[in-house]
Parts: sequence; C-alpha cells; structure tokens
Amino acid sequence: MTSNRVVITGRGAVSPFGLGVDTLIDNIWGGRSGVTIIDDWRRIEGLESYLAAPVPNFDVKKKIPRNRRRTMGPMAIYSTVAAQEAIQDSGLDDKLLRSDGTGVVMGSTTGSPSAYEKFYRRFSPNMVIDQIKSGEFFMMMSHTCSANVCQSLGITGEQWSTSGACASSLQAIGLGTLLIRSGRQRIMLCGGSEEVHHTVTSVFDLLRAASHGNENPRSYPRPFDRERDGVVCGGGSGVVVLEDLDSALARGAHIYAEVIGYGNFNDPEHIANPHEHVMIRAMEYALRDAGVAPAEIDYVSAHATATRVGDQVEAAALHRVIGTEVPISSLKGHIGHTLGAAGSLETIILLEMLKQQEIIPTRNLDTIDPECAKINLIKKTTRRKLNVVLKNNFGLGGVNSSLVLRRMSS
Repeated sequence: MTSNRVVITGRGAVSPFGLGVDTLIDNIWGGRSGVTIIDDWRRIEGLESYLAAPVPNFDVKKKIPRNRRRTMGPMAIYSTVAAQEAIQDSGLDDKLLRSDGTGVVMGSTTGSPSAYEKFYRRFSPNMVIDQIKSGEFFMMMSHTCSANVCQSLGITGEQWSTSGACASSLQAIGLGTLLIRSGRQRIMLCGGSEEVHHTVTSVFDLLRAASHGNENPRSYPRPFDRERDGVVCGGGSGVVVLEDLDSALARGAHIYAEVIGYGNFNDPEHIANPHEHVMIRAMEYALRDAGVAPAEIDYVSAHATATRVGDQVEAAALHRVIGTEVPISSLKGHIGHTLGAAGSLETIILLEMLKQQEIIPTRNLDTIDPECAKINLIKKTTRRKLNVVLKNNFGLGGVNSSLVLRRMSS
C-alpha cells in the first residue's frame, strides 16, 4: 500500500489581526490580543457576552472579483483570501494548481451565519422568497468554503469539507494528509474558516461556556487560568498547502514541516462534555501513527478554550500522555477561539514556532488553576529546541483530533 510522506509547503491567513501570515505572526510574537467588545450585541435580549475577536474590515474588491463574490459569505471570502496567500507562498504554478492531483479540504462549523440571518429575516415574517437572490444558498451551504475556494482557484482535484465544530480545520489537515499518503492526491489545500456572529456566541452563552469579561476584553479568554470563565469566539481562516514530499523536493519548494501523525476519535458519552480518556486515545494514536514516543514531543499546542471543564480535562489528559516536563500553551488568549479556523490558524503559528525555535506562552494566564497545574504551562516566551510537536483540537459533538508535526532539517 502506498504511504507517501506529507509536508507543508505554504501558509495563508486571515485573522483577528488582519490579512496575511506576517500580520498574524507579528501580533502573536508581540503578545497582542485581537479581542474587542461588540457594542451592537448589547441590544440582544438575554445575551451576556459581548466579547469577540473579529476580522478587521478590508477591501475585498482588491482580492476577489465581483462575479466570484456573489456566492460568498464572509467565511468563504476569508478562505479564498487565505488560500491565495498559501498558494503564492508555496510557489505552486497555475498548471500544477489546476491539475487533477491538487484538491481542497476546508472546514467550518456551519455555512455563513450572517447569510442565514439575512435569509430568514426576509423569508420568515411573510413566507416570501421573491426578494431572495439565488446566490444566497451558496453562502449558506455547509461546504461553502471548500466550494468557493475550488471555484475561485479552478481546482479540479478532490473537494472535501469537514464540519467537526472546533476541530474542523485540524480534521481538514488530517484528511488531506491521508489523501496524499494514499496517493489519491499530490497536493491539498487544507484549512478552515469562521466568521464572528452574535448567534455563534449566543450558542456558547446558552451552554454557559461564553466569557463574560466585558469590562476588560483584552484580559479574556484566560486558558488554564484560575479565573477563566469561558470562550471568546473569533473569526478568520487559515490554509496550509500539504504536498507529497517527492513533489516538493522536485520543484524545490520551501518545506515548513512534515506531518507525521494524526489521530481522530469520537466521544459518545456526551454531546457537549469532554472526557479525558478519548482525548488520550486521540493523542496516543497520533503518536503511534507518527512513530514517536511521548518523550520525543518537544511542545504541545493545546486546544484549551478557557472553559472550566474543557481546560481541566485536557490538562489531565496531557498529564497522562505527555507528563510533567513538556512545555504546553494555548493560543486562544491572543486570537480567541476561531472555531472552524482554530486548528489551521494555530498550526500556522506552530509552524512559526518551529522555525524560530521559540514557544509562545498562553496570554492572560496569570494564576494557573491548581486543577491544571500538573502540566508544564508556559507563561513567557521561551527559547527551546523544537523538533517534534503535538497539536490538539477538540470539538462539540465528541470530536477529538491530534496532529504531530516534525521540523524538516535545512
């Protein structure tokens, strides 16, 4: 059976800091936060969280032609812009991009929530559809990101869409890896996207999992902190180019890292509450798939969304698998929880850590919760030799995903 090696040769990002990987990296290394208050949400009766990390406004007309934008909501726009940057970064030429050997896997939690709201505000009062444009469906469909990226870029290879809540884009990278390993595809554009919308935050508020730190937005969310109080939703998109190693070497591509292991397991015990043993299974399988021992892991980028239960359970699982010495941090304090984009955006930051041989600490971690204190939580930027790293993302509905990356020697 074919088992090709898979490497990452391109990165593209739209984040709460703006457009581009460089903008994302500059702000992360600068220790800044993309979280703000959405004052307009105060009008929503019952909503108690006004915090979010939205993508700043930008001129989309310069990025995507009008005929393509007509079927795109914000999250499809973010995906397309991030994919454009990833392709440019990877040096893929148009012939290779449009070949049958190049495909797309994009994840999101749902279709565009702003498109849903617009549609039903006009439809529901009088049950009338004559004011609704036909293109709106393509903003709302669950695979809006993957479909619009493929249409915009002329992709003719395999199109897939993952929808695993907060693990969606890590699942996209995992699926892309499996497709290249098997020989079905040579190159995959993989990632995910999310847009900030009050209905999304409302869901977490109804679950009692949204942060209420409205008086001091830059201090929230607070992963692993004793005073953590929940999620702050963010928006954006991260896209990475996965490629067969032989293909990358043949065309002289820059290689950021090799994807060496992936684990993905379901938790059937509760649709919302996480459980330690399933997180452990995902991490242990990813390590076995990678052929590395826990002692070989140099750093873990935790999921850690700043919920009371989620962080505690993940910390316990990490302690069981990784132990007490391996450095661990979460990136949610910088960019919020970007949901369907979290895995890919955080992986892009993780690739930069491998490049710079530095660990970014958990922002807003002032006092470590005693329930999370058995693991080695990093509170300041730390220089360290990084070779093999682990990335976790876990989602509502029982999704548990872990990815192992290895730095490529220069």
